[in-house]
Amino acid sequence: MALPPKWYQFLVSVFASLGSYLYGYDLGVIAEVVASNTFVSKFKPDATSSGLVVSMFTTGAFFGAGLGGPSGDYLGRRWTIVVGCVVFCLGGGLQTGAETIHFLWAGRFLAGLGVGFLVMVIPLYQAELAHPSIRGRITALQQFMLGVGALVAAWISWGTYVHIKTSSAQWRVPLGLQMIPAVFLGALIFLFPESPRWLMDHGKSEQALKTLAQLHSHGDEADPWVVAEYEQIQASILHEHEHEAKSYLELFTNRSAFRRLFLCCALQASVQMTGVSAIQYYSVTIYGQIGITGDDTLKYQGINSIIALVAQFCTILFIDHTGRRWPLIGGNLGNMVTFIVATVLLATFPPGVSTNKGAQWGFIIMTWLYNFSFSCTCGPLSWIIPSEVFDTRTRSKGVSIATMTSFAFNTMIGQVTPIAMQNIGYKFYYLFIICNLTNAIFFWLVLPETARRPLEEMNYLFTKAPWIVVGTSKETYISHDLENRVQEIAAEKRSGSVMHEEKIGN
Repeated sequence: MALPPKWYQFLVSVFASLGSYLYGYDLGVIAEVVASNTFVSKFKPDATSSGLVVSMFTTGAFFGAGLGGPSGDYLGRRWTIVVGCVVFCLGGGLQTGAETIHFLWAGRFLAGLGVGFLVMVIPLYQAELAHPSIRGRITALQQFMLGVGALVAAWISWGTYVHIKTSSAQWRVPLGLQMIPAVFLGALIFLFPESPRWLMDHGKSEQALKTLAQLHSHGDEADPWVVAEYEQIQASILHEHEHEAKSYLELFTNRSAFRRLFLCCALQASVQMTGVSAIQYYSVTIYGQIGITGDDTLKYQGINSIIALVAQFCTILFIDHTGRRWPLIGGNLGNMVTFIVATVLLATFPPGVSTNKGAQWGFIIMTWLYNFSFSCTCGPLSWIIPSEVFDTRTRSKGVSIATMTSFAFNTMIGQVTPIAMQNIGYKFYYLFIICNLTNAIFFWLVLPETARRPLEEMNYLFTKAPWIVVGTSKETYISHDLENRVQEIAAEKRSGSVMHEEKIGN
């Protein structure tokens, strides 16, 4: 029995999300690597060198996301995934065998370069395959699989950190294991379909129609939804070829395209300024501020990863019902509250003065609550929204620039955090409290609701919706062209069927 179309789309997207798993694994594993006693004794890193171990990865990812844009347009979504996997494996091998800190930095850069390709193109690929009614939960797989990667990394890190004390395998094994999923993803991605929108954009209309039918109707090319979506994609791409961005420059000169680019870049920057990367990269240092030791830190971080996974699963279940706008606003406010409490605890019970178990547990619980708030809202939405707001002609370019923005801010946080922790301690958290508040206010003012709308209707939405959306009804700027056309085609089929039956009866 064939899978229901939406289940097929979901499973294709789960496999593609192995690329996001690689990113999450690296986020989860690096805290243990830089804290391992064998790593410290071999490389003797200072705060700046430790920061570079983290930031060289995100610097590479910045350039990978930039290269992934033109690659996604010219090579297609699947070939771009293959390129990302190959480069990531090269970087992983170099890291695992590193004998000097410089080789490790080079491996980190290459692995980041590969991840940049992958995290740029995968949510875009998922969005272009998905039915509008499940697009949110499918693109939320980016963050969910990132969480799976972080969870696996946390427990592998804990095991090697605690049980391998005298060998460089303490940090080499966690770094080496990350290459296995990349090999599977790169080797098997061609078992799955190319994006129908990319096919249509490159003159492969018949193949695009077959792919749409494969995705939505078990291969029935006469299905009303398939016909209506095919017509809408075809009309949209024809319009884009005549009027929309043909280069990166036009993303900045076309008013509607620039609005979407600005919104997505602001979203990706805002996510990094919630404080998530500081916690992920330097959990050992951060927990140490309130007197929690390294072994316990990795155990609590492992629990934290489970909490994040539960939150991300909740997003998959509910995001297409709750929409995008209010979860993003509420998530930033939730993040702010947890940072306020954590900062008060650190200020009241400074390290080295006294050990207060209640304060330590309060701090741990706040990091868990923060992680749930972030992982349920800001994290997945930072991938969902950019992948769905652009049109076919600008999607790869726009998502590329937005993802580059994410990695630029990620690199900054990764480099600055150890220095800030060393010099101003808990006061560094003031930055994240303020940014979470301003994030919530900003998106309350400017973010229109994009849930459950076909990708081809985003041009209409961002042209008609006011820049300040507070106080306006979304019904005033939403098109229903696709639904209307589906109904027309279905009516035509019913009418044709009735006439055929009448002829047989006569």
